[in-house]
Amino acid sequence: MKPPLKIAIAGLGTVGAGVLRLIAKNGALLAARSGRPIVVTAISARTRGRDRGVDLAPFRWFDDPVAMAAEAEAEIVVELIGGAEGPAKAVVETAIARRRHVVTANKALLAKHGTAIGRAAEAAGIALHYEAAVAGGIPIIKAMREGLAGNRIERLYGILNGTCNYILTTMRETGRSFDAVLADAQALGYAEADPSFDIDGIDTAHKLAILASVAFGGEIDFDGVYIEGIRHVTAEDIQFAAELGYRIKLLGSARLTDHGIEQRVHPCMVKLSSPIASVEGVYNAVFAEGDFVGTALFEGRGAGAGPTASAVVADIVDIARENRLPVFGLPAAALARRPRAPIERHRGAYYLRLMVKDEPGVFADIAAIFRDERVSMEAILQRQRDANEPVPVVITTHETEEAAMRRALSRIAALATIAEPPRMIRIEPLER
Repeated sequence: MKPPLKIAIAGLGTVGAGVLRLIAKNGALLAARSGRPIVVTAISARTRGRDRGVDLAPFRWFDDPVAMAAEAEAEIVVELIGGAEGPAKAVVETAIARRRHVVTANKALLAKHGTAIGRAAEAAGIALHYEAAVAGGIPIIKAMREGLAGNRIERLYGILNGTCNYILTTMRETGRSFDAVLADAQALGYAEADPSFDIDGIDTAHKLAILASVAFGGEIDFDGVYIEGIRHVTAEDIQFAAELGYRIKLLGSARLTDHGIEQRVHPCMVKLSSPIASVEGVYNAVFAEGDFVGTALFEGRGAGAGPTASAVVADIVDIARENRLPVFGLPAAALARRPRAPIERHRGAYYLRLMVKDEPGVFADIAAIFRDERVSMEAILQRQRDANEPVPVVITTHETEEAAMRRALSRIAALATIAEPPRMIRIEPLER
């Protein structure tokens, strides 16, 4: 058997402690699968005395993670600090400069700086692995780079944030409001004290940008992702969706179009018959459509100590086996800079919820606006309320261009008979 593979870990939060526990518990199995023992030699975290449920005494402690990346006796530096800038970025850059392999779970860092970091790693002749950065324990990066390597990926989409999926699932099951369910998710540890990255779609967009690079061979373009979160989704929208045969999911979706690469993150109406509609709770799922394989589904837990630590250690085992692959499926120097497809060029069907004052002529005004903008209505649902209260009206449309829909919504919002801003959710046609 080869000599031990020595690793240093920066960041001992939930995932970092999980990695230590996994290596301690399954060390013999990892050695058998890697062809060499895997040994942690050094660790670094902000707080030394905190109880992490694992004995830290055998490891050399560094107060400064950047110093650890430079000085530790290690072939691999595992970065689990998080954040696009600051010490996380410095740890990775230092490790690369010292020609140490890097494993990271940091989607924000990769979404913002991944192309440059990948090029630096390849120039240094070291491995950069990041399975845990996207969809937790689902091996989607390995699947895209290896299992689907024979395919042109035509489209990918998925549920990439367990917090949002939990909130939307619980709202549907209980009929409770977004704010009430979010508070419960925070109490249960599914949502952070500041949940903005999750519920505003930013976390999903980080992951989508990385996946799109691997799928389509382009530079990572986080700034090119159109992003909407789920704050505006109401229990009423979820109820209407059910009546129309849909569920609401926060999806990340990417594909190549005639106008460039389209990357979108926003709530979607998906048919109850589509497989993604049944992905509930904190689970993630990614669908990839290839020209030869058709649609491939990958589903599992998207976060948590166990699944994410599993992905981190899988990357370590790959490096131990000397399984070297281009960082993003293609050599980083070969990644194309693709034009962005503007969201206004997107074509699809739409769900609209209007709060309408029950006055004569209101439907004629709305219909006239849709006629002018060449938007065709498919179905209308209306609810009755007490006199003098606005009435909820739901309209679904046939496929149209988003620019036309936005013009129509702007004009409808200006009508005196509309009591509050219209709400729009895109209807996503997916495989059955």
